[in-house]
Amino acid sequence: MTGGLTLGGPDRAVFLDELVNKLMDIILHVGAHRTATTSFQHYLRAHSRAILDSGTGFWGPWRTRKGLFSGLFRGPGDAMRHVSPDRVKGRIALQLAKSRDSGLDRLVITDENMIGTSRHCLKSTRLFPAAGDRMARYNAAFDGRITRILLTVRSPEMWWSSAAAYAINRGHPVPSQFNLDKIAQSTRSWRDVIIDMACAMPEARIKVTTFEETAGRPDLLLAHATGVAAPKDAETRWMNRAPDVPALRRLLAARGESPDLLPDVTGRWQPFSETRAAEMRETYADDLFWLAAGADGLATLTEQSFRKRAGTSQPAGDMKKGHDHDSRQRTVAQPS
Repeated sequence: MTGGLTLGGPDRAVFLDELVNKLMDIILHVGAHRTATTSFQHYLRAHSRAILDSGTGFWGPWRTRKGLFSGLFRGPGDAMRHVSPDRVKGRIALQLAKSRDSGLDRLVITDENMIGTSRHCLKSTRLFPAAGDRMARYNAAFDGRITRILLTVRSPEMWWSSAAAYAINRGHPVPSQFNLDKIAQSTRSWRDVIIDMACAMPEARIKVTTFEETAGRPDLLLAHATGVAAPKDAETRWMNRAPDVPALRRLLAARGESPDLLPDVTGRWQPFSETRAAEMRETYADDLFWLAAGADGLATLTEQSFRKRAGTSQPAGDMKKGHDHDSRQRTVAQPS
């Protein structure tokens, strides 16, 4: 209702923007990849009724990747097609208004591709190098109305190992030793990703949690995102886990590639030497202490994350295969 006024064109867009901005929190869960995002999205769907009853709605990849964000980034076949930024903004505003009209107090939008893909990280040998550019585009598309951003970080030697193993599982080649060395020596860390995000979305509050804390606890992750109690999850979820070394060797052999590109060992693939892995863990510890100390006012680390130092353990319980979606010199994010 608009008090008897009929709004159309720009007036309607302005009205929808103001309505959503005043009445509904908009929360972006941006992943990152390889931090139990698919498990979290399965949890949201499994408990959708209880979550909706609490006043929380959610959009996942099954919605965001079906045209909602089309036009924000160039993709295959988009070279000759141009979508006006206003059209993208209007499409999102209409969907937000529908969510608010359904009585929601808050909306969680969860899609780990928002800050970039793990494949792009491997190709560039840098951690989410385009996070700043990408988030700036989302900020414009949502007209600066994002209330909160939730990011989950993970110890880098484990994150890169998982990302590489998952990429091989999806048909990509084994990373070269040269690229692995570049990854291990990179000065870009989660701190840089967070700084880029904060610069791109200065009005949004950034909350950071750790994979080590929330893996196997999607209810805790939702509570961190919304500030509202979340339904407990009796089922252990571990979706899209990275294959172990024997599974990866079998995949390579089945593709006609030499399985000896990987060591003939059991368990998780660790492509970094223990010295390099220790250095990467130390960088992660530095990032967590920076966050715990206030992150220069840019982000907040959950208290549990700080108390529970990063480790290498995985969530206990059954393993289930999920869907496919699912003094340092610092670097500045580059466009994708």
